[in-house]
Amino acid sequence: MPELYFNPACSKCRSALALLDERGVQADVVHYLDVAPTRDDLERLLRLLGAEDPRVMMRTGETLYAELELDSADRDGLLDALRSHPVLLERPIFVRGDKAVIGRPPERVLELV
Repeated sequence: MPELYFNPACSKCRSALALLDERGVQADVVHYLDVAPTRDDLERLLRLLGAEDPRVMMRTGETLYAELELDSADRDGLLDALRSHPVLLERPIFVRGDKAVIGRPPERVLELV
């Protein structure tokens, strides 16, 4: 089943979910702020996004990113920060099969439909 990493307060997440609903695509909605992703989850997302650098899926403009001084963090430090502070995870992320996309803009989720 496809997955949508989702924050209900995020308009882009809500738009992405609406686009999927309009096309009849059902997805498990992952409320990652309620249950933080595990290290394995984060590694899987990176692999599915085709990336090595966790910054690809991080909200680098978030105040917390600067407060934690993550500009100079290594890969492990970034993944630890994502695990401890899931608010840093970019959203929405849509996962289907062996691929994932970051829904910015939300229409990007349609690449995997």
